Amino acid sequence: MLGLPDNVTACLFDLDGVLTQTAKVHAAAWKQMFDDYLQARARERGEEFAAFDARRDYDEYVDGKPRYEGVRSFLASRGIELPQGIPDDPPIAETVDGLGNRKNELVLRLIREQGVEAYDGSVRYVKAAAEAGLRRVVVSSSSNCRDVLTHAGIIDLFEEIIDGVAADRGRLKGKPAPDTYLAGARAVNVEAAQAAVFEDALAGVEAGRAGKFGIVVGVDRVGQAEALREHGADTVVQDLAELL
Repeated sequence: MLGLPDNVTACLFDLDGVLTQTAKVHAAAWKQMFDDYLQARARERGEEFAAFDARRDYDEYVDGKPRYEGVRSFLASRGIELPQGIPDDPPIAETVDGLGNRKNELVLRLIREQGVEAYDGSVRYVKAAAEAGLRRVVVSSSSNCRDVLTHAGIIDLFEEIIDGVAADRGRLKGKPAPDTYLAGARAVNVEAAQAAVFEDALAGVEAGRAGKFGIVVGVDRVGQAEALREHGADTVVQDLAELL
């Protein structure tokens, strides 16, 4: 049913890139934030500026991860260490939390300016899942998840939401750890083996594999089907409508 094993009774959906067309907005915000920081750092140190790659660096170091973890991951790839700071750090602070907050300001501005659209194929799939009696949960590292779902007009399609706010409250490890997806399964009273994970991020499919879910569906929006399989996807589609 719907391209899923017979024992699957719940669907756990990532947000950005799976349900909504916001992955490109996040990638643009990450690039602007990191490029601004890296340019200033290069000027101060008299070093050559090397830009953030919105495709390779985004996929490898930040996509699907909690915001501050994404900052740390990318900076480590450049051999840069910054103080952690605190979540209330201003966006101008040269700390991990400060840079993360700067990125969040940028992405919120882009969403306000550009709006949010849901993928039509994903909306049709979620509605079909509801009609089939499958439970439906959104699992996202974003603290803006509810706002994005509301702007996209699809928040009412889901029974539960495990977002960055819930992860912080429950002290859940971010993807690629399976904790948030396992929390999503618990929220609708199913075992991991009874739940399907739908992910477009490499860290997300790793989380699905680590959690031993019934099936991990990789959603390939950017031509990384093989990488999704290597990181844990059982099957890969370009759009969820392919499973209808």
